[in-house]
Amino acid sequence: MQAMRSMTMTSQEQKEVEPFDPQEVAEDLRARAGIYRLLSNAFGGEPGAGFLTGLRQPEALAGLSEMGISLDRDFTDPPLEQLEEVLAGEYTSLFASPGGCVPVESARLTGKLQQEPYYEVQADYRRLGFEVRQGRFATFDDHLGVELALVAELLEQAGAAAAAADERELRRLNKEVKRFWTLHLGRWVRGFGRLVERAAEHSFYREMARLLRGFAEDELTRRGIRVEDADGTVPETPKEETEGLTCGGVSKSYDRSNEVPVSLVAG
Repeated sequence: MQAMRSMTMTSQEQKEVEPFDPQEVAEDLRARAGIYRLLSNAFGGEPGAGFLTGLRQPEALAGLSEMGISLDRDFTDPPLEQLEEVLAGEYTSLFASPGGCVPVESARLTGKLQQEPYYEVQADYRRLGFEVRQGRFATFDDHLGVELALVAELLEQAGAAAAAADERELRRLNKEVKRFWTLHLGRWVRGFGRLVERAAEHSFYREMARLLRGFAEDELTRRGIRVEDADGTVPETPKEETEGLTCGGVSKSYDRSNEVPVSLVAG
């Protein structure tokens, strides 16, 4: 059987025939899917008690530390209820206030909601056999949390294909992930992450934004993707010079009824 190539290899490595360990590749893909899930939960809505409790476990903090992510005592020390309240306030300030960093592709790239990217990702979800299952309220299909959840689903499927040594399916899913990064995530999440990292007061959002930006750079490099980040961001300046920083996008207050965690399920 011809050697298969891991989705996590660089484009140069993909040109070479190398030994393939199905279980090793599957574990790597599932681990990366877990990072997408983490980021989807972090930016998909106000973090809930279950998510925060899990993230404050020693093994979770150690895993983040291995990736260079360090959550301060403002995250680890307060009572859970107090932490939830503080992060809900920061979430509103960062993502739902006038001039805030609206985590929606259409808003980031056009300044308006439900523009071309919105309809494009809807078509992608349908084509790939997924649908957005709403929570208490509706959400936008080009919301960052939903887009990250899609890639997590594709990587989990790729992990299953790798474990089954299904070369054709693995390649298909690899192409789909690369396509989605090229047309969507790669066009805005790096600039978005940079702005949130600078604007955040709490270490949770600062570090999650740093993880998002770094992980995006890593994914683009691993997949051999070159795409300009078209997010309309402010120039690089020292943090002390970014007082009153606005993130562009929609200028009016973002309707919070359109922003809660949702799930992406196979249709």
